[in-house]
Amino acid sequence: MTLGGNGQGTVVKLTKRDFVSDQEVRWCPGCGDYAILAQMQKVLPELGIPREKFVFVSGIGCSSRFPYYMNTYGFHGIHGRAPAIATGIKVCNPDLSVWVVTGDGDGLSIGGNHLLHAMRRNVDIKIVLFNNRIYGLTKGQYSPTSEFGKKTKSSPMGTVEMPVNPICLALAAEATFVARSVDRHTDHLAYVLERAARHKGVAFVEVFQNCNIFNDGAFEPFADRSVKDDRMVVLEHGKPLIFGKNRDKGIRLNGTTLEVVTLGDGITESDLLVHDEKRPDPAIAFLLARMDYPEYPVPVGVFRAVEKPTYDELVNAQIEAAIAERGQGDLEKLLRSGDIWVIE
Repeated sequence: MTLGGNGQGTVVKLTKRDFVSDQEVRWCPGCGDYAILAQMQKVLPELGIPREKFVFVSGIGCSSRFPYYMNTYGFHGIHGRAPAIATGIKVCNPDLSVWVVTGDGDGLSIGGNHLLHAMRRNVDIKIVLFNNRIYGLTKGQYSPTSEFGKKTKSSPMGTVEMPVNPICLALAAEATFVARSVDRHTDHLAYVLERAARHKGVAFVEVFQNCNIFNDGAFEPFADRSVKDDRMVVLEHGKPLIFGKNRDKGIRLNGTTLEVVTLGDGITESDLLVHDEKRPDPAIAFLLARMDYPEYPVPVGVFRAVEKPTYDELVNAQIEAAIAERGQGDLEKLLRSGDIWVIE
């Protein structure tokens, strides 16, 4: 992407290489994080945004090393607090493109409260949640997204907790952009990241990410390239929900229930649910988010993309209105006004 300005009138063309930092990438060989990093570095040059306008914020976990590997501004925060830090950065610097990189452990356990409120406020930040259904950095304990009954180092007899559904959580918080992709489906991942980047408002992207050390193959039953056509459905705005290697299966709405049908024998594409990512009511998106393998094909793509005023815009509008009404503030004067007293 060509940009106008290095201060000398020279056109600057950014490439993927411009977003690669000088830090050694220290994830386990074969980790799905590498694919996500590569697609992020591929997408950002296409946005037409100067490199110094990007900020990546993270918490704690394998995914949270991400800011070190991006040749942009970055902030490595504490466990679960990345959305709060990112909110402050965006409100104070509304011209920045602010990204949160988190994991299912960091973002949905101790960070769940911060994640929820960043989404409901519609802060104009982009949240990418790496979901490997395990605690990887701390060596294999079950996480908030681990399947019920999963045996791990911290649940040797199997978990007794129902897993968090990140997409349902984002929809419940009324996030204005909600999407899902898979680390190994690189073209689709790049598409989703670019859509998130261009969205005005909070964008939440869940990425199924393989931890080949502590939870290898967690998504292979439906995401492996040999089976994904029959076990996943790609959400495309304005198109019926069709899947299968032969494009002969679909999803239709039967009352308030989604059901899998086979095309033919009186069932046509016109009977299928047509995806509407711009629907203001997230009810249908909720139904899609609750589809899970093996009863249903697993949906990927953009579940929701709507427009609403952003938190940072509204806060800064209030500040501008206050200045227009009362003039530029004086902190020293403020501290010495009102009920004050002097202790002798």
